[in-house]
Amino acid sequence: MDVQELATGDATPASAGPATSFVGVVRFLHITPRAFLPMRAMPEITLVAGKGIEGDRYMVGREEGFYSDRPEDGRQITLFELETLDAMKRDCGVEFGPEEHRRNVTVEGVPLNHLVGRRFRLGETLLEATRLSVPCRHIEEITGKAVFDPLINRSGLNCRILSGGIVRIGDTVRSL
Repeated sequence: MDVQELATGDATPASAGPATSFVGVVRFLHITPRAFLPMRAMPEITLVAGKGIEGDRYMVGREEGFYSDRPEDGRQITLFELETLDAMKRDCGVEFGPEEHRRNVTVEGVPLNHLVGRRFRLGETLLEATRLSVPCRHIEEITGKAVFDPLINRSGLNCRILSGGIVRIGDTVRSL
């Protein structure tokens, strides 16, 4: 760890491999208080370190999501790539909106699949990517769209919130 990393606490685990540098942007924000309810578009969301998003179904201590019987520390917030929505329309003819993928934050210009094990900034907050999201048939049930196969390896990213704060549409997403 170098002097700057010691001062800022922005160290990336050595086991995470070579650095991935990027600057992206938050395009859409969504939450829902319970499983099966529609996702609500938000202009901003409040992230609470170690807990989750205020008002969301996966906030630690009030889990009411589809997988709430299996709470997971590393699933406090979920991200999804806008580019995947474009690719689904182009390659599969499937119109899939940002409220339909059931992830909290839709970003553009962020290589989510390369961030597992890394820390990065989402607006003023600090996240640690814990694992890739996996597609589930639940999304097909809710939307009535055949999206399971197109979402394999493109279903988003689960993260732990290390430093909370407000995230707004238009905020930057950047590597450390």
